[in-house]
Amino acid sequence: MSATIGLFGGSFDPIHNGHLALARAALEQLQLDQVRFLPAGQPWQRSTLSASNDARLAMVQQAIADESHFVADARELQRSGPTYTYDTLRSLRAELGETAVLVWILGSDQLHNLPSWHRFEELFSLAHFAVAQRAGEAPLTVPPTLPCRSCAADEAHWRSEPAGWLIRFAMPPVNLSASWLRAQLAQGQPPTDLLPAAVLQIIQQQHLYGFHGHH
Repeated sequence: MSATIGLFGGSFDPIHNGHLALARAALEQLQLDQVRFLPAGQPWQRSTLSASNDARLAMVQQAIADESHFVADARELQRSGPTYTYDTLRSLRAELGETAVLVWILGSDQLHNLPSWHRFEELFSLAHFAVAQRAGEAPLTVPPTLPCRSCAADEAHWRSEPAGWLIRFAMPPVNLSASWLRAQLAQGQPPTDLLPAAVLQIIQQQHLYGFHGHH
């Protein structure tokens, strides 16, 4: 049987406990063999990143160091130009083969942006997309232009195919944004319960996000 691999892209600027909760929920509910964290090089829909590529990769590596099913994948940082998920999926397919089951993990807020992604019509020929549905949120509406079949996590149809489905999975509500975290750090108020300790250590050592906290 082919491996079922979750793919989790993001700026991870910085990676925080909300990201880890999302990845864990996907790992458990979708029964993934592995989740690969893919820090984005130059996210084309966003303003510039606060921390360097090296710092963001180091934070991801430290945050997931103790999780045997989590892997850091630096391929987007090694490519020049804007980071497109399409190119990333092409490169993963070339490496992992046509039969690997690839599942791109999304927050619910990203679902309605999907049709604006580069070559979005072709994305579902390369991977499944799994959308986190938080408790208490309105039901997800799938943009009508998405060329996919849709199902819930407990429906197993998608498992036998390498790509093509939109899958929903439930996750506990985590109301946490990286921009809010960066603002807290800049004010010298690190939210220690929201960041992995190893990540906070890197932020302190490298004075990232304007944080000059206690040494």
